[in-house]
Amino acid sequence: MARVIISGGGTGGHVFPAIAIADAIKVQAPETEILFVGANGKIEMEKVPKAGYRIEGLNVTGFQRKLSVKNLAFPFKLAGSMLKAVLIVRRFRPDVAVGVGGYASGPVLKIANTFSIPTVLQEQNSYAGVTNRILASKASLICVAYDNMERFFPKNKIKFTGNPVRKDILDKNISKAEAKQILGLYQNKKTVLIFGGSLGARTINEAVLANAEKLKSLGDVNIIWQVGKMYFDEYKSCSLAGNKDIKIVPFIEDMDVAYAASDIVICRAGALTISELSVLGKAAILIPSPNVAEDHQTVNAMSLVDKGAAILLKDVDAKSEIFDQMKALLSDDDKRISLQQNIKYFARLEAANEIANEILKICKTKNA
Repeated sequence: MARVIISGGGTGGHVFPAIAIADAIKVQAPETEILFVGANGKIEMEKVPKAGYRIEGLNVTGFQRKLSVKNLAFPFKLAGSMLKAVLIVRRFRPDVAVGVGGYASGPVLKIANTFSIPTVLQEQNSYAGVTNRILASKASLICVAYDNMERFFPKNKIKFTGNPVRKDILDKNISKAEAKQILGLYQNKKTVLIFGGSLGARTINEAVLANAEKLKSLGDVNIIWQVGKMYFDEYKSCSLAGNKDIKIVPFIEDMDVAYAASDIVICRAGALTISELSVLGKAAILIPSPNVAEDHQTVNAMSLVDKGAAILLKDVDAKSEIFDQMKALLSDDDKRISLQQNIKYFARLEAANEIANEILKICKTKNA
């Protein structure tokens, strides 16, 4: 029986691909024992058990790039996390350790390397995260979703798989009418889905609110606005809250339903989001976050824009242009259809299965 540790998280962009990989492993080899290791207090500690998997938490945090008193505690938390990672690896005895990026994957994969356990990295973005770059030299395999990743990783270890997409998204079998009914939306109105990732995005929220009067004057559009859990208290009673056409929510649990109901999507350009939009063929206005390493969300977005597969709206222009861009796309059926067709070029439906297959091959070799 194969034993696999999957480590990492911190955001939905790391957690949901990890769960998709675990699900694919279970389909291919149901007897496989899987243990997740995440960071205490992060999204994985809630989402992984909901998906039916065991998870253990480390008290690990990231090093703050700006001067911060939090950095004083960093060495002690790292040391404690390394010690706990040793105990977890010794007890679980994995055949393979998989890192999906995020704070927790560092200690776990570092310890796995120390015990000569093969490691696999899954890098979602066009600009590799610092944890994966550090771990790359000892990895057996590095699964990527963008070209030219030899900038960061040894070329002979790279396998282009694309990003895994959540099973509930892939298995979507719901019509637009059914989705609207579930969400309580008007059937005769087009629907716009606006969100900023699992945590929300301040710029997008501020842009929506800055255009409140224009949005209220539309009258013929449903809007689903996910503000993020950390911003919900701030926006739940804003001037748009009483509008019958606008639903303000902290988090969308059933993204498959929200996607199915939408005619256009306005969102960040994280790797997971782009993978989901591609698989579902959604017309999108992408607002890349400027607060990420090497502006990699803009790089992600431009790969679509260059093929006529999405519209790019700069973060600094969001307040002044979000309404006009949204209204123009809603009224241009040909443009929407073109975006929907072109974005499917980037879909990788078998990403999770390909990664799972590679992981199980390594397990088989190790146990041969």
